[in-house]
Amino acid sequence: MKLIASRDNPSFKDLRDLARDARRQKREALTLLDGPHLLAAALDHDVLPDLLAVAESAAALPEVTALLARLPRVPVLCLRDALFREISELAAPVGLLARIAVPSAPQKGFPLVSPSASTPDDCLLLDAVQDAGNVGTLLRTAAAAGVRQVLLGPGCAGAWTPRVLRAAQGAHFALAIREQVDLAAFLRDYPGQTIAAVAHAGQSLYALDFVRPTAWLFGNEGGGIAPELVAAATLHATIPLAPGSESLNVAAAAAVCLFEMRRQRV
Repeated sequence: MKLIASRDNPSFKDLRDLARDARRQKREALTLLDGPHLLAAALDHDVLPDLLAVAESAAALPEVTALLARLPRVPVLCLRDALFREISELAAPVGLLARIAVPSAPQKGFPLVSPSASTPDDCLLLDAVQDAGNVGTLLRTAAAAGVRQVLLGPGCAGAWTPRVLRAAQGAHFALAIREQVDLAAFLRDYPGQTIAAVAHAGQSLYALDFVRPTAWLFGNEGGGIAPELVAAATLHATIPLAPGSESLNVAAAAAVCLFEMRRQRV
């Protein structure tokens, strides 16, 4: 590996620009995996980077060298630590970044859900969930609960942005993810039960039966689910809260709901 020590190096400048420009990430369908854990998760699902960047101080770390050995043909930039910190958003970066093309197809073993299938998969639908940390946590929760299909409607944080990738901790690569989905049309065509999680006036979560395939709908942090989508769902579920509590964070609410469904099935 050739050590890059200058901010004027074209390869460094290009990578730094990508890290800072969300519009470029979206336009070119490129993103960055920050840290060994995310890169290992990608490789385990046959998602390969086209460029690696390693901090000088991390180049000899066993977890880094083991991953580099799995990618002998991928170009590697070795950066001075100060340059690497300009690319990584982590407060204490491990020292490994990977550039990948955003997968245009579902990951290995998880075909995209077909709403017209006779035996549809469970799904998580997100309506205008804007916080990257929440979106990443929702993806991580879905994967942990065994819900492999996630559909994001307009207004959601980009599923493949570095912040969402970090929050999801590798869950992306165990999911089929679709963005900019017409959620109303999907709810209309989905042959299983569709449930909107609402803060008030729904049926108690614990009174519902989750034997059937289920599409769960969760909404925006401030406004909740759009009224037309609430109306399109066949059921409305509310989590019983302690007196004086108004609502839960959307990611926490989804965890309660998805794991209640899982509890009923195991």
